[in-house]
Amino acid sequence: MSSEDQHGTPPADGPQGGEQLALIRETVRKAKEPRAKPRTWRGAALADGLPVARVLVDKGLLHLDQYFDYAVPAQMDAEARPGVRVRVRFGARVVKGRREGGELHDGFIVDRLAESDYRGPLAPLAQVLSPEEVLTPELLRLCRAVADRYAGALADVVQLAVPPRRAKAEAEPARDPLPAPAPVDPGPWRRYATGPAFLQALSRGDTPRAVWTALPGPTWPEEIARAMAAALASGRGALAVVPDGRAAARVDTALTALLGGGHHVLLTADAGPEERYRRWLAVSRGSVRAVVGTRAAMFAPVAGLGLTVLWDDGDSSHAEPHAPQPHARDVLLLRAAEEGAGFLLGGLTCTVEGAQLVDSQWALPITAPRERVRATAPLVRTVGEGDEARDAAARAARLPSVAWQVTREALQRGPVLVQVPRRGYVPRLACERCREPARCAQCAGPLQLGDGDSAPHCGWCGRPEAAWHCTECGGFRLRAQVVGVRRTADELGRAFAKVPVRTSGRDGVLASVPETPSLVISTPGAEPVADGGYAAALLLDGWALLNRPDLRAGEETLRRWAHAAALVRPAGEGGTVVVMAEPTLRPVQALVRWDPVGHAVRELAERAELGFPPVSRMASVSGRPAAVADLLDTVRLPEGTDILGPVPLPVVDPARPRRSGDTPPGERWDRVLLRVRPGNGAALAAALKAAQTARIARKEADPVRVRIDPPDIG
Repeated sequence: MSSEDQHGTPPADGPQGGEQLALIRETVRKAKEPRAKPRTWRGAALADGLPVARVLVDKGLLHLDQYFDYAVPAQMDAEARPGVRVRVRFGARVVKGRREGGELHDGFIVDRLAESDYRGPLAPLAQVLSPEEVLTPELLRLCRAVADRYAGALADVVQLAVPPRRAKAEAEPARDPLPAPAPVDPGPWRRYATGPAFLQALSRGDTPRAVWTALPGPTWPEEIARAMAAALASGRGALAVVPDGRAAARVDTALTALLGGGHHVLLTADAGPEERYRRWLAVSRGSVRAVVGTRAAMFAPVAGLGLTVLWDDGDSSHAEPHAPQPHARDVLLLRAAEEGAGFLLGGLTCTVEGAQLVDSQWALPITAPRERVRATAPLVRTVGEGDEARDAAARAARLPSVAWQVTREALQRGPVLVQVPRRGYVPRLACERCREPARCAQCAGPLQLGDGDSAPHCGWCGRPEAAWHCTECGGFRLRAQVVGVRRTADELGRAFAKVPVRTSGRDGVLASVPETPSLVISTPGAEPVADGGYAAALLLDGWALLNRPDLRAGEETLRRWAHAAALVRPAGEGGTVVVMAEPTLRPVQALVRWDPVGHAVRELAERAELGFPPVSRMASVSGRPAAVADLLDTVRLPEGTDILGPVPLPVVDPARPRRSGDTPPGERWDRVLLRVRPGNGAALAAALKAAQTARIARKEADPVRVRIDPPDIG
């Protein structure tokens, strides 16, 4: 049967029938012409002028962290531009002078060349997935810098920087950007001595760099919005990265109220994959020049970047859990330096990294006068361990008489916030007399309580321990190491029976609560905003936060306390915070005086004396003992590198949810810390990357995890 018979015979009369017949004959003629085989383009004519495409293949393997050259078929010449997504065959073999086989992988064209350095036959591109140029030269340079800093693969960083494609969003036309807004009034920035000058410098097109310690209260989203508006007024772009979606929504609302819609986009996971990609494309195409978002927005391709803002850099959400685990602070610092943009590091507290930026004079401080701080901060009262133990009310409801009285009086004026370090009921138990953790007599696992008044049981093996006694002091009475949110809500609900009790934590985070009297029980970071501010706040179990075996325990505890206390009304309006911790400790004193900068400066001085980050650069190497030893034998460390360890990593509690970087259950892993002097961080990262590449080339079975600048080193 002929091709015409297969398609059916069209009518012979009429102009329409003649056109259909001509179309069918043309189709048959083209079908008989020789062409390249599908998916391989073997034998196809190559593009004129620049027949070679240099491609970043999306493999994410250290030993393949390089570009690969592919031939460009002539039919792809127009679309195969630098920055577009392509599909290529990778891992092909050369058979009789031709490349055959290989699996299809996605990638990005980074350049077009007249010829290749590779002298063998080049495999052709399999497909141009989209003509959208998503990997711009500026974004590629940023990804390369981040990969080098963190001893990672470029493909891994590009995966973090460029969201997955959504064809429907790409098909929509780009719109023209709105004109630059007029310079804005400093507004609440007048409360800071150098605040108005910072905004004026941004409006002029300068690149000021500052570490900003925000005053307590609800105005920080508006202050970020006004700083971004000042950068937009100069005709440049602005980027703000915040820890979570709730904070991003507050800045988004403030910026919209200030400038109206159309000047910025909100990049968070809540938008969904397609809408988020649509907004990202608006930024990449230049339709929008301002971005507010969470961690992934640190790579947003803002054109003509004039200001980068990072809010609350001490929050662990800013550390990317996926390889190579970059921190948003470091990425934005790289962008400010490479793209000539202003930089604003803000927070209610100050990290040691922020203090170092000021100490090195790379950035200037923005702080409020002490009288302004005293006028906006709440009154902070402390309750030490001795006071808590002697008070009968503390044993009954975990509230000393001071906290009890403050709560009872504050509930007559508005809501009361209660911050609890853990969710759930009673995560862990300890001896009431000596505070030694209570452990199972059979497997030494931690004892815990379930819901209600059940007997304690082991969190590992589940064995009940009704007849427990302390092996250290012989005591028989148990107390909660950290009582969870639900248990606290039950106890306070019974104590204040006529008051509504609300909880906010991992099981459900409240965005806000009304100004009516209520008890709001929350874990750190999940505190809802109260209309008009909280009348009081109770910060429970401070010792549980301060006693963590972490170099940042004091800094992190002060950060969590300050974020809760900042939601409380000023002392002049009756706002009171009660913190249950030893009053003489440095973080407690910093909270009482509301002096987070002083705390960070003293922490920085101690770390400088001990040679700890951020004064030095450090890398963590962890794995099975033999694998760690093999990497140390392979690596060529910079001169003067200090090797700390190895030490065994703690066994992960099987009852705790798995986290990135956890030791595999049932295995012993060691960790080694490598420390170098300032200026040698790049050499350390390069050496570790080369050693990892060498181990992969030798096909070593046991993996080794390398992390540059780990946020917590114990």
